[in-house]
Amino acid sequence: MDSKPCFVYFLCLIIISLSTNFPEVVDGARRHKHTPTKLFVFGDSYVDTGNWPRQDCSSWKDPYGITFPGEPTGRFSDGRVLTDYIASYLGIRSPVPYRWRKFGGKIEGDGMNFAYGGTGVFSTMVSKPNMTTQINFFQQMVEENVYTKRDLSSSIALVSVAGNDYATVAKSGNIQDIEAFTEKIIQQLTLDLRRLHGLGVRKVGVTAIEPLGCLPQFTASTSYQNCSEVENSLSRFHNQMLKQSIDKLNNETAGRSLQPFVVLDLYTAFMSALNIHENHPGNSSFENPLTPCCVGKSNQFGCGGVDKNGRKDYVLCDDAKQSFFWDVIHPSQQGWFSVHLALNSSLHKLV
Repeated sequence: MDSKPCFVYFLCLIIISLSTNFPEVVDGARRHKHTPTKLFVFGDSYVDTGNWPRQDCSSWKDPYGITFPGEPTGRFSDGRVLTDYIASYLGIRSPVPYRWRKFGGKIEGDGMNFAYGGTGVFSTMVSKPNMTTQINFFQQMVEENVYTKRDLSSSIALVSVAGNDYATVAKSGNIQDIEAFTEKIIQQLTLDLRRLHGLGVRKVGVTAIEPLGCLPQFTASTSYQNCSEVENSLSRFHNQMLKQSIDKLNNETAGRSLQPFVVLDLYTAFMSALNIHENHPGNSSFENPLTPCCVGKSNQFGCGGVDKNGRKDYVLCDDAKQSFFWDVIHPSQQGWFSVHLALNSSLHKLV
């Protein structure tokens, strides 16, 4: 049985674990010493650590999780994702997925992850909670005193969202004015970020969109040799508007706290890790920087897909550590580690 509810966004050009308790320092990541912090995570598959139900998504199937911990955890990678590295930087464990609340026991821990792969600022092609609904879940827990004002006074929110919104509208054919649509996304995202801060979250970090044209989904047409400038220009336009909005938000709240909103520049971090020059990768630590490690044999299935007879319908590389991309959308664990290193100079703004 395949997992179409989750992989629909692979097939539709969407841009955009049960979580393992990771150690405080992963793969050499620096542990930041400061007041104990809770991390609250919102958004899509770049930060989801296992909120999709097991039966509905290929991120719960082999070979996901093959590098760490050795089995699928619901993460869209062979191992750790951005959330895990940010948590490690903060010196805490990766926050548990929201779905864990169903299983009882102590859940507040080091925060909570509300992100669902395939979701966006608005509704997308997957029937999972969008950004507004994810914040509703968080607000309910705050109102129920699961998290207190003291908890929130040193808390940080990580937000990764918007890529799936562009993919959904592009697939529908309704997008005519990209500038107007981007403005619509940024306006709603700004309201979401302001709302998180208003609920008591001390710092809110939001990711810029990665260079979409460098995702294997778009580089396949050039045999994974060159990034697409069309999609990359969309990323830069979105990121420019995002930065302007964040600057305005910080100016508005400067009297209450110092720069509570931070942009984490995934675009520059990806380009640096891939060593992209004029849309072509240069020398890097990855053998074939734009080539995914795991890819479907046909358009019907993606990484992790199996045919009606239960046979694997994907091809897997020999060593995921040599690949920046795990599948056609998501970085590998080693890819995320490289991105994390590139982000290190700006992560201090979160603490």
